[in-house]
Amino acid sequence: MAAPFSWIRPEPHGIHVGPADCWIDPSRAVDRALVTHGHADHARGGHGQTVATPATLAIMDLRYNTREGATPVEYGETIRLPGGVDATYIPAGHVLGSAQILLEHAGERVVVTGDYKRRADPTCPPFEVTKCDIFITEATFGLPVFCHPPIAEEMRKLLGRLAAHPDACVLVGAYALGKAQRVIAELRAAGHHEPIYLHGAMERMCRLYEEHGVALGELRLVADHTKDEMRGSIVISPPSALNDRWSRRLPEPITAMASGWMRVRQRARQRNVELPLVISDHADWGELTRTIEEVDAQENWITHGREDALLRWCQLHQRRARALALVGYEDEDD
Repeated sequence: MAAPFSWIRPEPHGIHVGPADCWIDPSRAVDRALVTHGHADHARGGHGQTVATPATLAIMDLRYNTREGATPVEYGETIRLPGGVDATYIPAGHVLGSAQILLEHAGERVVVTGDYKRRADPTCPPFEVTKCDIFITEATFGLPVFCHPPIAEEMRKLLGRLAAHPDACVLVGAYALGKAQRVIAELRAAGHHEPIYLHGAMERMCRLYEEHGVALGELRLVADHTKDEMRGSIVISPPSALNDRWSRRLPEPITAMASGWMRVRQRARQRNVELPLVISDHADWGELTRTIEEVDAQENWITHGREDALLRWCQLHQRRARALALVGYEDEDD
């Protein structure tokens, strides 16, 4: 008789599901990949078959031109993989299309979360707690110092700075997939219905979000407008453009950045950010520990982040845990 959970194994380049001979979020091309979401440290091109939600497949097609072998799976849908493994895709609340993957084999249940958050987000379905035997969790913000504020507070900061400087603009650095669209949607929810200006690199992803039913309001390209037209406006760009020559075309830009890492003052100073906005698409410390408690798995596997602190928390709370050594997972700009 096989040892418990011998059918699933963490390897440096991803999590391998033995009976199905498939990989979850592999960092290199494989014959069959199960992908949790479209960020570059989880998704890539070149796989023989890519199994993901329709929105994630659309994102991967846009970013990596990966139409060949695309196999869409809706939220809540279960597909049978080779070797008698069932895979069910469940909302992760991270970005559009993001999913946890529930794997079931030989009466055992494993949930691979990919990246996730527990806060409400108008651009994607919320995280769903799923009972399992092994829970594989990220730990990007796995330190007690990380406690993300309510996003409404950060929107008030942003809109307050804009109102105080009507002849300038506020330039917000935000990751192109997920963060930019969430900032725009939250600004709309906060009552800001003026046109929002985009760096050209943001347009295609924003349009894809709109095609998937996410309302973003009126968006304009910076390249199509003058400095005077953009006074008193919000501009969204990739973080790399905050202090780039490109920003010179803007009217007296006040630099802001939306990231969970803005909790760390040194990171804000390194990027010359005047207005740090602590907005994260990952769970903070309290949400990570609460999720582990709610899932109540027999064992927790912790990966890509601050594994040591979360591992220690599990030990102190009599919860079995281990840290995984996967390569290729990055902090990005959250």
